[in-house]
Amino acid sequence: MTAAKPELGIGVVGFGWMGKVHARAFSRLLQHYPDAPFRPRFVAVADTATDDRSQQAAAAFGFEHQLTDWRDLIARDGVDVVCVTGPNFIHRDVAVAAARAGKHLWVEKPAGRTSAETAEIAAAVTAAGVQAAAGFNYRNVPAVEHARQLVRSGRLGRIEHTAVKFCSDYSAHPDGALTWRFQNEYAGSGVLGDLVSHAVDLVRYVVGDLSELVVDTATFIPERPAAVGAASHFSRGADGPRLPVENEDYVSALLRLADGSRATLESSRTEVGDQNNYGIEVHGTEGAISWNYQRMGELRVCLDQDVQDAQYATLRTSPAHGELGAFQPGAANPMSYDDLKVIEAYRLVESIGTGKPVGATVHDALIAAQTVDAMQLSTRERRWVTL
Repeated sequence: MTAAKPELGIGVVGFGWMGKVHARAFSRLLQHYPDAPFRPRFVAVADTATDDRSQQAAAAFGFEHQLTDWRDLIARDGVDVVCVTGPNFIHRDVAVAAARAGKHLWVEKPAGRTSAETAEIAAAVTAAGVQAAAGFNYRNVPAVEHARQLVRSGRLGRIEHTAVKFCSDYSAHPDGALTWRFQNEYAGSGVLGDLVSHAVDLVRYVVGDLSELVVDTATFIPERPAAVGAASHFSRGADGPRLPVENEDYVSALLRLADGSRATLESSRTEVGDQNNYGIEVHGTEGAISWNYQRMGELRVCLDQDVQDAQYATLRTSPAHGELGAFQPGAANPMSYDDLKVIEAYRLVESIGTGKPVGATVHDALIAAQTVDAMQLSTRERRWVTL
């Protein structure tokens, strides 16, 4: 008879959309990874928005304790992992306190509002010897994993240039509510922290480290109506006063990588006509690859041809690529956003089991945050910045 798995106590701080995503990921962990070293147990959720959220957490996932103060969650016996899924302005305080209490972490990006806050989290994690995953889910896509393998194995030859684009329309409506995301005291930055941090991690993961950059930003919607209640960044505002937007809607950047190649980066939260248009193209001396999240299971590849008049072909990912085999039995069966978060949960659990980091960590989040800070400096001073 197989011995019962040891339990891993889960605590979630903030039970909005992302808190639910984390809970769903842990609830599905053993369905996709039966050999995972632990069985998740839903111990506590802390949320101040509404009683309905906590009641839903208990009813849907079986959380044993519903709290309003995240400090009580961290202090509670039985919580081994703390998911930090609330607004940006609580990330540093929650994550540092959790690490100092010996709890492992799963922190959504941006881990801190600034690189200084993210460095505090990373230092606390290192000092405590705990594991800390960061929410860079796009690197977990099987097509992206295969793209990285092709690039890193030299199949594309010497890399010449990369283009990465992270554009969406979630803030395109001028009557979208002015939530905390548009105020620097609470968010730290606008689309830089929200989407560009993902784009930076994707370039680093697939191609390599960045070395220099120059950036331009714009705020296309300078005022928005005040938010009412627990509004999300998809909510429309009321008829009340319009308040100033304090951070950027749009970013364009020129990048130089450590390998000498070049890259362009473009990101927008107000791009009419685009929803989750996130992707990367990499061009080398002998080939190229192209991937877009809107067609997550496909990788366009241009390989093994004469370099002039070469053509792309579409590779549909199969169980041989990345983690797709944990979710689907054959090629061209689609995966979802939530599946990518199951992979994150699994890699964190593996990290806890082995004591060695697997997957994106808070130290990756620190590099992304330092890059965002450099981008803000470049914008202010209108110059190239060395990382």
